[in-house]
Amino acid sequence: MTDVPSSTDHYPQRIVCLTEEPTEVLYALGEERRIVGISGFTVRPPRARREKPKVSAFTSAKIDEILKLEPDFVIGFSDIQADIARELIKAGVEVWISNHRSVKGILAYIRRLGAMVGAAEKAAAYARKAEQHIADIEAIAASFVRRPKVYFEEWDEPLITGIRWVAELIRIAGGDDVFPQMSGESLAKHRILADAGEVVRAAPDVILGSWCGKRFRPERVAAREGWDAIPAVRHGDLYEIKSPIILQPGPAALFDGLDAMHRIFVEWNGKQRG
Repeated sequence: MTDVPSSTDHYPQRIVCLTEEPTEVLYALGEERRIVGISGFTVRPPRARREKPKVSAFTSAKIDEILKLEPDFVIGFSDIQADIARELIKAGVEVWISNHRSVKGILAYIRRLGAMVGAAEKAAAYARKAEQHIADIEAIAASFVRRPKVYFEEWDEPLITGIRWVAELIRIAGGDDVFPQMSGESLAKHRILADAGEVVRAAPDVILGSWCGKRFRPERVAAREGWDAIPAVRHGDLYEIKSPIILQPGPAALFDGLDAMHRIFVEWNGKQRG
């Protein structure tokens, strides 16, 4: 039997998610029946790609296709989707553009989105689960003999380092971002490293890569001029963090992304003990 909202359900019934994180949250809360369209980049949960039509990328969307779905609510992220939001608003669609860029912001986002679909209690419980997971990881990281210095690379041409929630998760997982001053910049163009030598001078112990839309190539990073002097390169501590679990400000980052980084730092610490 199809699970459909009752006639007394006054919350949004036909939601289009322009990015991945609202889809993941709504599925986690058991509210996926409300979703009628998703981002083409969506991979979590896997069944979402099979069940829902894909109507947007990150910087573009099929406005006509979205309107055909007759949405009563569209969810997007950041000023990057401002033009999409503008077109939909002009067409009479209600749009919510969130702009959360921190771990605290992700947790608040989960709670707000849950409240918007009448699932405030389930959302609060889900957020508490994430908070407990974060606390558990922090407690383990507190026992590290030494915290690795970490360089996170979000793109390679030009070199772009990680955004705020990534830097915060690195700290929670037990490392220290070597460019914390850059992480506060919301736009990628403001997180470009003008000189690759900055990374050499920062001497990271671990290099994490998540090249949005393409596979991270550790061997190419290690072959950069002068980078053989970097401890991470000398000891082979270069790792990929898959972009779907770290480059979206949603549950994936708080669970799988955090876990992936933490495992790397635990292994690195084991080498220090040895």
